[in-house]
Amino acid sequence: MTLLGAVAVLAAALLLASLGAFWLAVRPPRLTVPLTPGDVRLAVEDVRITTSDGLRLAAWLAVRPGRPGVVLLHGYPAEKSDLLPLAAALAPDFTVLLMDQRYFGASEGRATTLGLRERDDLSRAVDLLHARAAAPVGVFGLSLGGAVALGAAADDPRIRAVAAYAPFADLRTLGHELYWWMGPVRYAFVGTMLLWARLTLGADLTRPAPVSAAARLTIPVWLVHSRQDDQIPFRHAERLRDALANNPRAEFLFTDRGWHGELPSAFPARLVDFFRRSLDKEVGP
Repeated sequence: MTLLGAVAVLAAALLLASLGAFWLAVRPPRLTVPLTPGDVRLAVEDVRITTSDGLRLAAWLAVRPGRPGVVLLHGYPAEKSDLLPLAAALAPDFTVLLMDQRYFGASEGRATTLGLRERDDLSRAVDLLHARAAAPVGVFGLSLGGAVALGAAADDPRIRAVAAYAPFADLRTLGHELYWWMGPVRYAFVGTMLLWARLTLGADLTRPAPVSAAARLTIPVWLVHSRQDDQIPFRHAERLRDALANNPRAEFLFTDRGWHGELPSAFPARLVDFFRRSLDKEVGP
């Protein structure tokens, strides 16, 4: 085989491998969480949120009349049941909406778009809460959910507070970190994955990056991250902290221990306190 032929074979292999990796990234095996609202003594309504592209997203609504609303966004590749313990902690003080993000849980969708369309999906959830007189609205997001919350809040002024646990700062950077073992080839590999995304979804999945959105926020933001996180490296939190440096309403909780998704024991109470301080003062008499 000639050198040119060998290069062509390697390039074809890279393209095929990157297509497979992209397809797995947007259609991962879904995690089922064996928890129901009854298990945490939470009374909910089954509701549906219709996205701008016509999908129906499954959601649970726990109504607290006359109180602000809080949307809970699960991580990748989980579902809304994963956040039921937090919903139970928030429900005495807020109307709480848990939603399955597109593709996950009981929601429709052929694939996740890793934040691209999920940001607009979150705005549709805010529509529902406003229609039910649950305003102002705050959002808690875990991992991917946190990245979605930061991105949506930068464009939707109805989101008045964001708490984000271990969001990624930039999806392209996260891809480079995930494929670190490929050495310099990882840059071409991730770039090709993003090319497949542009061809199939019609957009760059990495833009706008959550770190860019965070730099535009002036609302209360609570960023939580563990230095021990094994999925989203702590340097993402450092970049987000720097982006929030000019926001006097930003707060940070950085812990020394805890794997990805392992919330500190006092976290539910602190989350309730954050939303009380951030949302209650905006409620009229």
